[in-house]
Parts: sequence; structure tokens; C-alpha cells
Amino acid sequence: MSNTINEVAILANGCFWCTEAIFQQLKGVVKVTPGYIGGIKENPTYKEVCTGETLHAEALRIEFNSQEITYKELLEVFFATHDPTTLNRQGNDIGTQYRSEIFYISEQQKQDAEEYVEWLTKAEVFPNPIVTKITEATKFWEAEDYHINYFNNNPNQSYCAAVIKPKVSKFQKIYHEQLKNNGI
Repeated sequence: MSNTINEVAILANGCFWCTEAIFQQLKGVVKVTPGYIGGIKENPTYKEVCTGETLHAEALRIEFNSQEITYKELLEVFFATHDPTTLNRQGNDIGTQYRSEIFYISEQQKQDAEEYVEWLTKAEVFPNPIVTKITEATKFWEAEDYHINYFNNNPNQSYCAAVIKPKVSKFQKIYHEQLKNNGI
């Protein structure tokens, strides 16, 4: 019998194709599921979310072994791999679905997120104010199957090659020691 202690984090920091490609590489991350959260429509589709009318964020449900990686370490990667100072935008991806938001599922996660944002702000890590929202998690809707493992399944697709690949390469250089198999 395993002593694995799995927890869940739900984070929104831009296009879930980009963010899934990053978080699934971390030691201690058991499963990464792209989906939608924080909106007003039941069971939204990607096409509906892209209109901005459902008010959902593209997000990841990250199942992780808390003995191998902590929630705070996930927050570190979250803030290091997107711009938390731009409202409803990451690079050329514009819309409420690309907002920076932490969806906490426990009071401890809420406290950890608030403390981390406070630390980043006091340390002046970013030149502009952090706009990341910290919100209690609502229903998480899994994205359609073709979004799962999107970057790995479509590395030559133009968006993947131009946007995701450089982001993943930069991440791998900085977080080499935290990668499963050290990126091998």
C-alpha cells in the first residue's frame, strides 16, 4: 500500500495548452487536467469559453503528491511562468478566459496564496501590481479530450511551435532540478 498523499490545486494562468505543458513535467505532479472554472454556464465548451460570454477561465486541475511537491512550490511555478500583472491577457492571448486566478479548495490554500502574493508584492518581484485573483473554487469542468496533452500531441502545430515550445524550453532550463527525470 502506498503512502502517497495527493492533493489538488486549481490554477488559471493563460492558455491551458501552455500551462499543462509546464506543470505536467514537475516531480510530484500526478495528473494535470485542463478545463474551465469560474463561469456562469453549466458544462461549457471550448468554443463557448473562447467567446468570453461564459466568464470561465481556462485552468488546470493539478493533482500532486504533497510529499514530493508542495502547494507553495506550485505557486512559485505558477507566478514564474506567466505575467500576473496583466488583466485578462497573457501575451497575444486576450480575454477573460486567460486571466490570472488561483482557485483555492481549502482555507490553507487561500492563506498560502494570499501570503505568496503579499511576499511577491513586498519584494517588488514584478514592476507592476499583481492582478491575480484568489477565489474559492467552484465547479471545475474538464475540457474536451483533444485539449488533453495538447502540446505533446501537437508539437508542430503553429501555436505550439511559436508560443508554447519557447516557454517550455525556458521553464526547463530554470526548473531543471524539479523536473521528472530531470527533463530527460
